[in-house]
Amino acid sequence: MISLKDIKDWLKQFDIAEHYYMGKLDNKQDKSVGVYQRRTSDQPRMCIGEKSSYDIKPVSILLHWSNDADETEEKAMALWNVLRSQTNVTINNVHIPYIKLLNSEPIDVGTDEKGVYERVIEIDFYYSKGV
Repeated sequence: MISLKDIKDWLKQFDIAEHYYMGKLDNKQDKSVGVYQRRTSDQPRMCIGEKSSYDIKPVSILLHWSNDADETEEKAMALWNVLRSQTNVTINNVHIPYIKLLNSEPIDVGTDEKGVYERVIEIDFYYSKGV
């Protein structure tokens, strides 16, 4: 299994943001990346007769960036492109054979109450369960 903390720590290697969070951006520092569990409407996958060899971790990555919409979009696209180019990924000793970006670019979710622009990357991590 991979956790949100594992994904947050893995994202740090790309040196995109100054701050990284999971679950909640408490003090909403600018130039931050937050990792959240994404709700899905998918039914649980059940294999008949054999154990499944993989599972899926649905995640939303929030870029809480700056008061500059263009800068925020550029940084979000930079992260999106990094994620898109990943191959042969291992996160916390778990093999990730496939990363699925669910949108053709980061989603503009507007600004927070302080006027800081935010973008969201919706992503599925397919991971080997080691069976």
